Amino acid sequence: MPQFLRSIFLIVATLFPIVNPIGAAPFFLALTHDSKPSTRRILSWKIARNSFFLLLGSLMIGSHVLSFFGVSLPIVQVGGGLVVVASGWAMLKQDEVEHEQIQKSVAAQDLTRKSFYPLTLPLTVGPGSISVAIALGANAPHAGSGRLLLALMAAITGSLILAVAVFLSYGFADRIAALLGPSVMSVILRLSSFLLTCIGLQIMWNGIRELLRAF
Repeated sequence: MPQFLRSIFLIVATLFPIVNPIGAAPFFLALTHDSKPSTRRILSWKIARNSFFLLLGSLMIGSHVLSFFGVSLPIVQVGGGLVVVASGWAMLKQDEVEHEQIQKSVAAQDLTRKSFYPLTLPLTVGPGSISVAIALGANAPHAGSGRLLLALMAAITGSLILAVAVFLSYGFADRIAALLGPSVMSVILRLSSFLLTCIGLQIMWNGIRELLRAF
């Protein structure tokens, strides 16, 4: 049970700052400002569902796809750790340009048909989130049927928590925007960035340690 809880915490703590549903909520609100609250809830549910399957698939089979192409797990851990560190650093300097470009590409009357692209991908779950999820899946212990089941349950639970966070953040974006000011959201983002960098270094070290053992 402690390992199960640690796995869930690692998934949520690592992916939450990158997915950043609270930070993306204002952009979602801007894209749906002409929609009714009920329509916004339905759209939020679709985005949350898409995000769940994207993250779960990346966590569980992403590393196996890489192994099919002959990429070892320690290399995935080192590369994925570097991506996590880079993502944490980039978040300290991120601006609103990318989100503004996405916002211009979405027509208000065509939101439902674009619930997957670009509202789910790349606004909510982008390439960075997918690559980090693959690194986390490779970093999880899979030896033995018991550990495999544990990793699967942790991946499902962690992805579900993130999907619920996406639904709540997007579905109630108008209330969150009124409750949290831009300064508070900026502080949350910066603190999450530091934690993300530390986790990335740990994942990278796990891969380096395995490579050193091979010698």
